Amino acid sequence: MKKVLVLGCTGSIGSNTLNICRAFPEKFSVCGISCNKKKESLEKLSKEFGCECSLTSEEGMDRIKKLIESTRPDIAVNGIAGSAGLIPSRLVLEAGIDLALANKETVVMAWPLIKSLAEKNGAKIIPVDSEHSAIFNLVNQIGKENISELVITASGGPFRTLNKEELSNVTVKDALKHPTWSMGTKITIDSASLANKGLEVIEANRLFGFPAEKVQVVVHPQSLVHSLVRTKDGMLYAQISDPDMKHPIYSALTFPRNEENYLAPFDLFDREMTFFKPRYDDFPMLKYAFDAAKKDGSYTIAYNAANEVAVADFIMGKIKFTEIPEIVCKVLEKDWTKCPCDFNDVFEMDRKARIIAEERK
Repeated sequence: MKKVLVLGCTGSIGSNTLNICRAFPEKFSVCGISCNKKKESLEKLSKEFGCECSLTSEEGMDRIKKLIESTRPDIAVNGIAGSAGLIPSRLVLEAGIDLALANKETVVMAWPLIKSLAEKNGAKIIPVDSEHSAIFNLVNQIGKENISELVITASGGPFRTLNKEELSNVTVKDALKHPTWSMGTKITIDSASLANKGLEVIEANRLFGFPAEKVQVVVHPQSLVHSLVRTKDGMLYAQISDPDMKHPIYSALTFPRNEENYLAPFDLFDREMTFFKPRYDDFPMLKYAFDAAKKDGSYTIAYNAANEVAVADFIMGKIKFTEIPEIVCKVLEKDWTKCPCDFNDVFEMDRKARIIAEERK
């Protein structure tokens, strides 16, 4: 039986992880859980699974460290949203524990440091994002040496067909109406602006060691093809399933085995699959992510920080949806060529980018 620690247990990733553990009590034991603020939910879940828990908004990262040390899980699922998920990832890897990673910011902000920690302590990092889980599986099956290009799919979000004028008038309520996925507020808005796909481009570049020029994005509204790889002979190989996050989570929990689960197998009949080129001019957050990935240094940290500030302001009604990329663009105009040497450097760059984003609104 595999012991599972669930960080961010009340969010979409955490809730789906717990549902898998409920369905397979003979395979998985929940040894610890954490969330940010939902104390009543946390206590209820802790009682259900008979495990230790942590409320990070009150107890902070010290309690996360103690939770890891006391539970000694076989694998930790990091479903914490935003830059707040970086330190928990670091603590998991420092303890030599395998990390099922759904937190994009861990990779976007500090990949060289995170990768080094994993290698030093003999821990595996298994992607949980549906796109990177698909690429991870395809690369493992086909072999990186045989692959020439990664192709990440994007649903296009709720605004896929809107023009610039229409985009300037959308509301938070509109942005939260994702056509295929059920996710948290911030990531859903990022999907609407294609910032989420931009972050995934940076992740793919770093997780799999392919230059940004060898990462392609294609809009696929049905969200059935989660990613593809192109082999050196020009052939495309895809991973296809219904849009359900339990698929990549289960894949991470059972890695390196490929085991049967309780989810219905994908049926090809009567299913439509269409593909379109991204509209970079109308959704510039995707272009800015490619630029940041190519420049490296601390540009990806600045991209993420500026976007978090801008999205928070959009949610609070302080700015329009179309002002999100404007704020990010202005922050990226600064010099971010310095590469962070340690986690203090990472958070210092993050802090500076947030200050500039606040000043330039």
